[in-house]
Amino acid sequence: MIFSELYSAYYNTVAEIISRIIDGERDERKLQKIVSEHAFGESVTTILPALKSGKWQLLRPDMSTVLKHKPSVPLTNLQKRWLNAVSLDPRVKLFDVSFNGLDDVDPLFTPDDYYVYDKYCDGDDFSDEGYIERFRIILSAIRAGTPIKVNLTNRSGKEMYAKVMPLRLEYSEKDDKFRLITDGCKYLHTINLSKIRSVKYCGETFKHIPREERYDTVTLRIKDERNALERCMLHFAHFEKRAERVGKNEYLLHVKFDHKDESEIVIRTLSFGARVKAEAPDSFVELIKKKLLAQKLLNLR
Repeated sequence: MIFSELYSAYYNTVAEIISRIIDGERDERKLQKIVSEHAFGESVTTILPALKSGKWQLLRPDMSTVLKHKPSVPLTNLQKRWLNAVSLDPRVKLFDVSFNGLDDVDPLFTPDDYYVYDKYCDGDDFSDEGYIERFRIILSAIRAGTPIKVNLTNRSGKEMYAKVMPLRLEYSEKDDKFRLITDGCKYLHTINLSKIRSVKYCGETFKHIPREERYDTVTLRIKDERNALERCMLHFAHFEKRAERVGKNEYLLHVKFDHKDESEIVIRTLSFGARVKAEAPDSFVELIKKKLLAQKLLNLR
C-alpha cells in the first residue's frame, strides 16, 4: 500500500504527543485526549502507557522526550508519483485541491494507461467551469448545513425551481455522474448534477420532510472464474456487503442497497453473465428473468 490511513493513525498520534511535549506540555490528561482524538478507542490503554514505561523509547520518566526536533514524515518518491497521477483525474478539480511540490516527479500512471469497462459514455463534463462552480457551492452548502435554491431541468425537459437541503453527493462509476441527495422537497430526492442550471445559497428557514427509506439485500452466487469474485467486490465497492465461501470456487455475496437503486443493481448483476447468479429475494430474481427474456425477444446477446 502506498498510503495506509489505518496504520498511520498510530504514527500520527505519537508524533502529535511528542510535538506537544517539545512545546512544553506535560499534562497526561491532555496527552491522553490526543490519543482519543487521533487514534482508535482501544488505543487509550496502550499508546501513552507504552511511551511512559519506556517500551517505546521516545520519552523519559519525567515525560520529556529524547528527540530534539518535532517529528515529520516527508512524502516518499512513490507517494509523490501517486499523488501526481491522482491530480490528473478531472474530478479532482471539483474539490479545489492543490498539489504542490510534485513538479520533480512523473505520475505513477496516466489516464492513457487504463480503460474502464462497463461505463456509459455520456458522463458529466467535469471540466466545465459552470459545473465546477455549481459543484463547489453544493459541497460548501452540505458542509455548512445550508439550504440552497436550484434551477434545473426535470425528466420532461421542463425548467423548474426548488428549495432543498443538500444532504450528500453520490458518484456512480458506471454512469460517471454525480447526483445530489436532498431533503425538504417531496418531488426531489435525487438530482443529477448535470441537470442543474444554477444554484445559490438560501437564507430562508428549512422545513424537514420525513422520508421513508427502504433498503433491500440481494444474495448473489458467484462462480469465481476469471476473477469474478474480485470484480464483483470492486463493482459493489460502495455498497454495504458481506461475502462467504460456500464451496470450491463458489461464494455468496450479500449486498445491501437502497431500493431506488434496484434497476442499477439488476444491470450490474447481468453484466457478469453466467458467473453470477441472483438467488434472493424472489422479487429480484424475477426482475433478472424478465430482463433476460426481454433481451432474448430482441435477440440481444
